[in-house]
Amino acid sequence: MPFVKVQKNKRYFKRFQVKFRRRRSGVTDYRQRHKLITQDKSKYQSPKYRLVVRFSNRYVLCQIVYAEITGDKVLCQASSRELSKHGLNVGLKNYSAAYCTGLLCARRLLQDLKLDEVYEGNDEVDGEIKTTEVVNKAGQKKIYYVEEVDDEKKPFKALLDVGIKATTTGARVFAALKGASDGGLNIPHNHKRFPGYTKDTKSYDAEVHKGRIMGEHVADYMREMEEDDEENYAKYFAKYVEAEIDADDIEDKLVAVHQSIRADPSREPKSTFSNIDKSFKKGVKKTWEERKADSNAKKEAIREGL
Repeated sequence: MPFVKVQKNKRYFKRFQVKFRRRRSGVTDYRQRHKLITQDKSKYQSPKYRLVVRFSNRYVLCQIVYAEITGDKVLCQASSRELSKHGLNVGLKNYSAAYCTGLLCARRLLQDLKLDEVYEGNDEVDGEIKTTEVVNKAGQKKIYYVEEVDDEKKPFKALLDVGIKATTTGARVFAALKGASDGGLNIPHNHKRFPGYTKDTKSYDAEVHKGRIMGEHVADYMREMEEDDEENYAKYFAKYVEAEIDADDIEDKLVAVHQSIRADPSREPKSTFSNIDKSFKKGVKKTWEERKADSNAKKEAIREGL
């Protein structure tokens, strides 16, 4: 087989299509984004809403976003940083915190839209699948977790946007999805990516998922480490020890957080900055002659020093 030399000549580079900047940096999956935001032309000014879930080094962020030509607009958002208001100050990035953040975002949005009393969602955290199966045009079944209760006020529909996060079974993005769904949002999804689903037997154990939501995996790890290595326990769970939270208190703490979120999901009002020093006055700008005189004075001082 003859060797073919690949040449990238001038004609090749003249036809080279540069990818979008966020695609080059690996931040945005534009193929996924196009499917999430594209709407029928007949549905004028009725955007698709997305539940955007993102994780930082310490917190979870959930947003309800819709796209416009000028850019994305955020309709509502909630961060796990706000969970301290509801009594949770530790573990603000784990599966349980992601569930709480999704629940907070959903209840806050429905409160703003005056839908919180119509669509209350699932009050009891049981991990069960309360579904209504709908067959789409392609013959595939989609599962909607919130049924339509009122003919005039339909449930708020949003699509899950995971970004570039891997959608593996048991991932934390699905904890936020489950929290938002239990909070009353209509998000099409199924149970195949929740903890407790077994691919081989195609069975779903709701108790496993409930345990993950209620932090049983964290409690088991705390008990195991406390017995085996007290030094590492004091190191890794220092904030839990400081907050006087042990393994037996985690579930009760999360139940109280869920109740607090449902009682008052509103955001805290921002405090306006009022500590202004009005005594400060900006100096008068010097003229060219004054600046020249200062410069000559500095030069004379340097010469005298030499």
